[in-house]
Amino acid sequence: MKRAFRWLGLLLGLALVFGAGWAWPILFRPPLIVGQDAITDQATIGVTPVIEDAGGRLIRVAPPAGTAAKDVLVIIYPGGLVRPQAYEWLARMLAVRGYETLIPEFSFDLAVTDTDRASALIQRYADGRKVVLAGHSLGGAMAAQYLADELKAGREPVAGLVLMAAYPPDGASLASAKLKVASLKGEFDNVADAAKIADGLRRLPKDSKLLQIDGGVHSFFGRYGPQSGDGVPAVSRTDAEREIVNAIVSFLGRL
Repeated sequence: MKRAFRWLGLLLGLALVFGAGWAWPILFRPPLIVGQDAITDQATIGVTPVIEDAGGRLIRVAPPAGTAAKDVLVIIYPGGLVRPQAYEWLARMLAVRGYETLIPEFSFDLAVTDTDRASALIQRYADGRKVVLAGHSLGGAMAAQYLADELKAGREPVAGLVLMAAYPPDGASLASAKLKVASLKGEFDNVADAAKIADGLRRLPKDSKLLQIDGGVHSFFGRYGPQSGDGVPAVSRTDAEREIVNAIVSFLGRL
């Protein structure tokens, strides 16, 4: 009997160790740091991201001095378990083209914990500008969910939505919304289901476009390293990022 209890205690101890090892990277997230891996080219060196607080921390990336500011504010919901700074590269590229970008931090880096975070950001930062909500992967799904909930309540707080390797969750429809939508996917993305991305177009406004980033993969939308289960890219990250920026800037310019 004592031996059985010893074995039981050992098994419980191992379970706790493995459980803690599994939960640790989710419960304890890396620090929020800007500027470490986001300089994309000489032009973006003059961009100065800052960390602010508006119902939670966020990275704010404004156009550098001397750049003509556009009448559009961009808000990016990060992918699941991805730190906000992974999208600083994109915010910098938009900044030198005149667009201000906000990248909010979510609890446990999961946008599902605060889907309507954009409301407070719009109220504080929009200042009469058009707003475009963007999101990568889970962040894109939660951005679409937020807008679908707002639509049901009779509100349309944004002018545009950019889905990056994402699609509206089941039951979330924006088909009757007036906003413009661009849906981007990497050609060799093996994380976001291509069939679900295509099917998600049925729950978006009828003029929504699905744009393919040739040779790209799921993790090319954010700088957070390789992702388990993702495909093998056929282009460099630099080339893919250039196509992503071109697609988004072209979309913003049509609002």
